[in-house]
Amino acid sequence: MNGVIVVDKPEGWTSHDVVNKMRRLTGAKAGHLGTLDPIATGVLPLVLGKATRLAQFYTRSGKIYDAQVRFGWSTTTYDRAGEATSEKREVSLTAAELEPQLERFRGEFLQTPPPVSAKKVDGKRAYQLARQSIAVELAPVKVEVYELELLEVNGSLARIRAHCSGGTYMRSIAHDLGQALGCGAHLEQLRRTLSGEFELAMARTIPQIQDLIASERLVDALLPAASLLPGFPAVFVDDLTIAQIRNGRNFPASPFRSGPAAKHVKAVSRLGELVAIGEAVLPNLYHPIVVL
Repeated sequence: MNGVIVVDKPEGWTSHDVVNKMRRLTGAKAGHLGTLDPIATGVLPLVLGKATRLAQFYTRSGKIYDAQVRFGWSTTTYDRAGEATSEKREVSLTAAELEPQLERFRGEFLQTPPPVSAKKVDGKRAYQLARQSIAVELAPVKVEVYELELLEVNGSLARIRAHCSGGTYMRSIAHDLGQALGCGAHLEQLRRTLSGEFELAMARTIPQIQDLIASERLVDALLPAASLLPGFPAVFVDDLTIAQIRNGRNFPASPFRSGPAAKHVKAVSRLGELVAIGEAVLPNLYHPIVVL
């Protein structure tokens, strides 16, 4: 079980709840590739077994979200799970009023994370400090929104599609939109449809995964480790080279490969199993930085 299973996370579960569930179901080591808030649903890639060592290459993977923003009041968490921090108002917006405000959230900009988030302050998660009623000031972080599209406006609700860099908070965009319009706003619903190379079409619900396990077909949902990181070219290695890689020795790549030289490559056995990730030290020579 070395690879990724893409879960369609249900609402009300934390990402860690899903990881724990998968650990119990499979007995394998597991981790996730990017937190989803409890109210959010959608694409949550879980790395299993030795593939957990590849998580470091996904920290800034792009995401696509389908978000619903409610205007009229702000909340402590910047979403509907929090307590109101402004007087609740009845508002009715139009696309013509909202569209100009979206422009400031397109491209690269500094974003202040929500006070209730996984960001660390003096070694502690911001949400842990918030539970203790300790006020925190989080430093703005550079993020990039490649595409931000207003899909629908219906009274106080707006539906927005965003393609953004890893680390971008849709809750902050919702909150900041409300501040800009002077009426307050928060995130009502959020569904992630893409995370890195993993899309919703690949995702299975928890009940579907349980059914696959019951019929001993969980492999049907597993994306093998060698298929991950498609941006890294594959270098096929023989048994002797595999033994050298496992001893931390550099390995060569054919100088006749098609395509430009790559910073990272995947060392793959003749059986199609991922052996290591190599980082270039010389043209066509790679050092194993992650060994599976």
